[in-house]
Amino acid sequence: MDANDIQLEARALGDPTRYHLFRYIVDADRPVGVAELTEYVGLNHNAVRQHLAVLKDAYLVIEEMEKRDVAGRPRLLYRLHPEAAGKWTTPGPYAWLAGLLSRALKNDLSPHEVGRQVGLERGRRRSEQGDSVEALEHELTENGFRPTRSERGRQVAFVLGRCPFEEVAADDPDTVCQLHLGLAEGLAESLGGVTVDRLTAREPHRAGCRLVLERDLVSRQA
Repeated sequence: MDANDIQLEARALGDPTRYHLFRYIVDADRPVGVAELTEYVGLNHNAVRQHLAVLKDAYLVIEEMEKRDVAGRPRLLYRLHPEAAGKWTTPGPYAWLAGLLSRALKNDLSPHEVGRQVGLERGRRRSEQGDSVEALEHELTENGFRPTRSERGRQVAFVLGRCPFEEVAADDPDTVCQLHLGLAEGLAESLGGVTVDRLTAREPHRAGCRLVLERDLVSRQA
């Protein structure tokens, strides 16, 4: 991590109120709104929003608009920034990776097979989010891959600007890349309307892996 990034994060968390807000967001099992955070710290909304802005500018939390199916103004919701995971005593991606590999060993599955299982499970949770490509992009973003999307006809390509598991992938690229390929295939199958064509791996420390999808012809014409 860049020294400037560490200093920015440390300054943001050096304020006790901001630290308590950050920990509340980290420990929550869902994105949380300003009203809930206001009640927790006992300050007015404007003060809480100012603290959240500092956390957001330090890339410690993500601000997103609530998706609502009923009338009313959507709330702003906050969750841990995926690239902050594993820092400042937060749950990290390596714990998730270890869990997947443990599941593979326990059930005598390959990394590709366990990745596909998890992709199917995650896809079912996102099945109501509309466009399959957007849902898959959101999943990649939430897991810290920094995807950049491009489309040409039915083909959709994601260039992954970051590998959350770069240290492990550098030593054992086959395991990590096969797990990611299976995850993408499971997501695509569960979401429908798109299939995985290929995953082209790059050097993990430099990132730039390329995930290529094909939109189904029926889905494209719909």
